[in-house]
Amino acid sequence: MPARDDVSVIVPVWRDTDAVRVLLESAKAWSPAPFDIVVVSGEHAPALSALCDAHGARYLESRPSRGAQLDLGARTAAGAVLWFLHADASVPSDGIAAIRRALDAGAESGCFTFAFQGERTWYKTAIELGVAVRLRLGGIAYGDQGLFATRTAYEACGGLADQPLFEEARLVRRLRRRGTFRVLPERIGVSTRRWERDGWLARTVGNRWLALRYACGASPERLAAAYARRDRSDRRKPA
Repeated sequence: MPARDDVSVIVPVWRDTDAVRVLLESAKAWSPAPFDIVVVSGEHAPALSALCDAHGARYLESRPSRGAQLDLGARTAAGAVLWFLHADASVPSDGIAAIRRALDAGAESGCFTFAFQGERTWYKTAIELGVAVRLRLGGIAYGDQGLFATRTAYEACGGLADQPLFEEARLVRRLRRRGTFRVLPERIGVSTRRWERDGWLARTVGNRWLALRYACGASPERLAAAYARRDRSDRRKPA
């Protein structure tokens, strides 16, 4: 029986076996350890399944939609607290301890501070500051910031939307309205791969343009198709 602060980690995956391997290896150093880790693949991936078995993680399969994958993981996970991570995130070893401290201080949900992986540059710092300001003004925290929520709050807010992009937007808005959402000072490392491929300005503007179109009513399916086209050279699509 999980305690009130036992944390389940949920990782959506689309052809990210190498990144999952790094994440699962790093999880061995987390203190305290997660209650369980659930990896949800958007396709049949025997190699990924074997990797999860070797590391004691649960492997699930879903259709390739990040919202559907994350919600399946949330419904399957055993912990009282749900922590949603991208496979290529660099996670602080004390991340679960930070979540527990936030819960003890009255939080029901929250996210980590956005920070890019790798060497420090002025343009990385500028984007990080932009994200921080957006969140301070009540903006949406996205999945790359390591969203977490108690199961009670997650279910009360209707969970993640069953859609391939911006699946967390509705949930974060509802969690914020409860008044118990916290942005933790601990930093989570965000992969720079797509920014380096597309160009830092182009990627940042492109992401904001997608977010603006979504806020104006564009369908997430249509936006996901545009996102996939942008990522085609990387042989990836949203998951």
